[in-house]
Amino acid sequence: MSKQILVIGHKSPDTDSICAALAYAELKKILGVSAKAVRLGKINKETKFILDYFKVPEPELITEITEAQSEDKKQDIILVDHNEKTQTIDGIDNANIIEVIDHHRIVFNTANPLYYRAEPVGSTSTIIAKLYKEKNIIPTKEMAGLMLSAILSDTIIFKSPTCTEEDTIIAKELEKIAGVNVEVYGKDMIIAGASIEGENLIDVVKTDIKLFEFGAKKVLVSQVTTAGVTKLLENKREIQDVLKRIIKEEGVDSIVLMLTDIVLDGSELLFMGKHSIDIAKGFNVQSGHDSIFLPDVLSRKKQIIPKLTEILSES
Repeated sequence: MSKQILVIGHKSPDTDSICAALAYAELKKILGVSAKAVRLGKINKETKFILDYFKVPEPELITEITEAQSEDKKQDIILVDHNEKTQTIDGIDNANIIEVIDHHRIVFNTANPLYYRAEPVGSTSTIIAKLYKEKNIIPTKEMAGLMLSAILSDTIIFKSPTCTEEDTIIAKELEKIAGVNVEVYGKDMIIAGASIEGENLIDVVKTDIKLFEFGAKKVLVSQVTTAGVTKLLENKREIQDVLKRIIKEEGVDSIVLMLTDIVLDGSELLFMGKHSIDIAKGFNVQSGHDSIFLPDVLSRKKQIIPKLTEILSES
């Protein structure tokens, strides 16, 4: 009997990370491969709304891969929606990475050949939906719903600059199978995820946070989607205290927080740490200010990370 393959999204999982893992594991099973989707952290509100809507159980939570007794007993894994070691499961060196399906920058090396599929699209689930088509397999209503939801989430209902024509075309095809209206369902989904009422602030900041390495500089970049950034900024001092705490607890150099407002179509950028002066200068923050509102900035991947790469490679 063949070993079961684990399909794994990134730490602090977002909707695409969870839905891509579930949809790809399902495709593998249809193709006769023993595979199971797992998650590396707590499901966020948006993803919970999606799983409840389509009546799909949460994937199992795992936190690390332990050392195998021998090379042939190592756990086989597939990475989806990420490839950077800082964002993946603890104990990754104890596993065999056999595939990567992703849409982010490539910061990856491996000792062995593998199947690697990376495309400059808005969502990993767009790529996985294409893989279904390439195998002439029509996804179930549930899997179509998950992949559609991930595309809508990652592209903020096609508003994000990461959105491509391919994302839109695939989403329209999935919409028919899932039996939902993209505009109505998408809005309900985004609003469900944007509600932070009653949430602990540190949990909110850590819900969608990723660690990036720019040379020797370690920087956490968090994105919080909200429908009311102005109200959220009434607690700016408390937010800054949380950012300081996270820097200390995680042992990083700096932290950047995107407060993305789906109504205003932009993001308030807050930052703290060793590289604050360089980051402020790079984003043209006025002297004496510690944050800036960036109109039309909705994507961490396409609009913030490339700019941070430029800023921190020069500092």
